[in-house]
Amino acid sequence: MIPLQEASARRREIEDKLKQEEETLSFIRDSLEKSDQLTKNMVSILSSFESRLMKLENSIIPVHKQTENLQRLQENVEKTLSCLDHVISYYHVASDTEKIIREGPTGRLEEYLGSMAKIQKAVEYFQDNSPDSPELNKVKLLFERGKESLESEFRSLMTRHSKVVFPVLILDLISGEDDLEVQEEVPLEHLPESVLQDVIRISRWLVEYGRNQDFMNVYYQIRSSQLDRSIKGLKEHFRKSSSSSGVPYSPAVPNKRKDTPTKKPVKRPGTIRKAQNLLKQYSQHGLDGKKGGSNLIPLEGRDDMLDVETDAYIHCVSAFVKLAQSEYQLLMDVIPEHHQKKTFDSLIQDALDGLMLEGENIVAAARKAIIRHDFSAVLTVFPILRHLKQTKPEFDQVLQGTAASTKNKLPSLITSMETVGAKALEDFADNIKNDPDKEYNMPKDGTVHELTSNAILFLQQLLDFQETAGAMLASQETSSSATSYSSEFSKRLLSTYICKVLGNLQLNLLSKSKVYEDPALSAIFLHNNYNYILKALEKSELIQLVAVTQKTAERSYREHIEQQIQTYQRSWLKVTDYIAEKNLPVFQPGVKLRDKERQMIKERFKGFNDGLEELCKIQKAWAIPDTEQRDKIRQAQKNIVKETYGAFLHRYGSVPFTKNPEKYIKYRVEQVGDMIDRLFDTSA
Repeated sequence: MIPLQEASARRREIEDKLKQEEETLSFIRDSLEKSDQLTKNMVSILSSFESRLMKLENSIIPVHKQTENLQRLQENVEKTLSCLDHVISYYHVASDTEKIIREGPTGRLEEYLGSMAKIQKAVEYFQDNSPDSPELNKVKLLFERGKESLESEFRSLMTRHSKVVFPVLILDLISGEDDLEVQEEVPLEHLPESVLQDVIRISRWLVEYGRNQDFMNVYYQIRSSQLDRSIKGLKEHFRKSSSSSGVPYSPAVPNKRKDTPTKKPVKRPGTIRKAQNLLKQYSQHGLDGKKGGSNLIPLEGRDDMLDVETDAYIHCVSAFVKLAQSEYQLLMDVIPEHHQKKTFDSLIQDALDGLMLEGENIVAAARKAIIRHDFSAVLTVFPILRHLKQTKPEFDQVLQGTAASTKNKLPSLITSMETVGAKALEDFADNIKNDPDKEYNMPKDGTVHELTSNAILFLQQLLDFQETAGAMLASQETSSSATSYSSEFSKRLLSTYICKVLGNLQLNLLSKSKVYEDPALSAIFLHNNYNYILKALEKSELIQLVAVTQKTAERSYREHIEQQIQTYQRSWLKVTDYIAEKNLPVFQPGVKLRDKERQMIKERFKGFNDGLEELCKIQKAWAIPDTEQRDKIRQAQKNIVKETYGAFLHRYGSVPFTKNPEKYIKYRVEQVGDMIDRLFDTSA
């Protein structure tokens, strides 16, 4: 029973599952049928949509093509209208711009150049498209008129706003080179900035569109005139300043206001004035004579003038370099690059030629001075030549790119100055040697001869220009070493030259001393001159320069001086010989003198008295300017005479050789000393 029940239950379970599966299968069939139906419906819809799209496309494409054609036609029309407007505008350019061109560019350069651009485009259009059109001639004429107005405006701006550089500004610019402290470079505003920009725009337009180079000539002519006037103004400033205050001035501090300049001495170039000042110092120390150097006094006024002219020229040379540099900087902004060197060359010619002409005039004046034997005037060449050589590197840099004729002007002037300087040195040495022994020109008191003071003055001046003078001498050397001489070679040449001058001077002084009839005065004359030369050499660097080639010069002069002192002292022998012991009569004390002996003693006293009085009277008018030497010679002579006279007086003062002893014993020993102390003193 039990197994049947289990089988029946199992069967019912299987039948239930089968029934469920059949129901699921039936549901799936229904779903598939619905899906097929939906698919058929979607395919039908898509087919319908595709059909409609094809119909729409067939309808739109022709319309689109028609629209594109219409748009193209519209664009062509618009372009045509624009071209017509552009072309028509060229026909209106003349009428639109005529008023602006007629009124000129002054005050509205930007607008004016815009109008010129329109006119230029119109000219180009008519030339390309309608060369026979009357409109072409009209715009061409207007273009030429506008170009002329721009050229006129360029000239006007340059003329109205180009100003000379004031002397005080130039001096500031130059003095900046000598300041030890680094200072900012003094700016030079040749043209106001706004004007400069207008000038630059006009010049660029004229080069690019005007096809015109005439404005460059206008530029260099105007700027050349201002450069020349600036340098001449500086020279005139020196003359006026020297006549009023004696010293040109310049505002030394750049930050100070221009209307309150501070006086600033300009460096003197070491001309003849320095040597004269040294000679005055020698005079204060008793080296100068009362008559021998007197010719220096009337020269002072002329030498002041020479100093001013020399200073002015030297500063004008420096000014030219600085101003030319500044002009080139300005020119670079205005003139096209490939025309700059040529324009600059033309611009500086007048100022440069003026400097070179003045330099040649200085050379010519020096040549005339040499003929007149006026060597103090020749000394102006030395500071100028030194400055030209020092400035030559800057000159060469400024003139770089100019014509060869322009570059050669300064070297040619330097050569001329070296030649005339060497000639002056040679002639001066010859003049010292051959100066005539004119009796009326000799100092009657035996003091320093003017030839000596002038020679020392000239040699003293050479100290400040050793290198320059040495170069002058070397330039005349025929040896190969002259072309590449060293500073040592130059120094030896100058030393040899100075020794030659001193040797010539010594020979001439010996010759001149023979003019004096009195050998003692001749000795005093030579003593004074030798002593003057020695002291002048010692108080300057001349002695070191002489020692380069002549080591014993100082000792030689001292020997000559001592020799002349000894010669002078021999003039007193005719006085002391009367009372010298070797010439005195011999007698026994207490023994009555014979008439002959008394007469001899009387003659001895009388001879001494007369000789003393005569020599004191004569030699009182002689001069020994050097106080030390004067005292030395007086003291030595006083000792000799007092000793001899004292011994004589001691022996014969109490001897009864006369009834009137006061007639013969006129002086005490102290009185004799006092009389000798008054020698060489015209004021005593």
